[in-house]
Amino acid sequence: MAKQKQARRLGNHQAQAVLRGVKTSPQKARLVLDLIRGKSVEHALTALKFSKKKAARLTLGALESAIANAENNHNLNVDKLVVDACFADKGLVMKRGRPRARGRFGKILKPTCHITVVVAEKE
Repeated sequence: MAKQKQARRLGNHQAQAVLRGVKTSPQKARLVLDLIRGKSVEHALTALKFSKKKAARLTLGALESAIANAENNHNLNVDKLVVDACFADKGLVMKRGRPRARGRFGKILKPTCHITVVVAEKE
């Protein structure tokens, strides 16, 4: 038997894209996401293209994917899209180490995050 279809989590005029397992810390990704939250898609794309941060390049891909989802899957007008919500959740933390003096062990944590971008159509 097939699984039951789940109800849609977003509103009728919204689309989202999720980028999982990004090799950057959530704190660094949130700095970039604060730049685009609430802006029109046009301004958000421009801001991300000219930012020098690594998370900006990754967020740009997620934003372009959300725009494509809105256009192709939900028949939304691309000219009226606004970045409704964007957030970075904590992902897997890889734990590595390095031998230190006097038999000790230095911890090296390599965090990852999940970037979610939600776009909505506004009048």
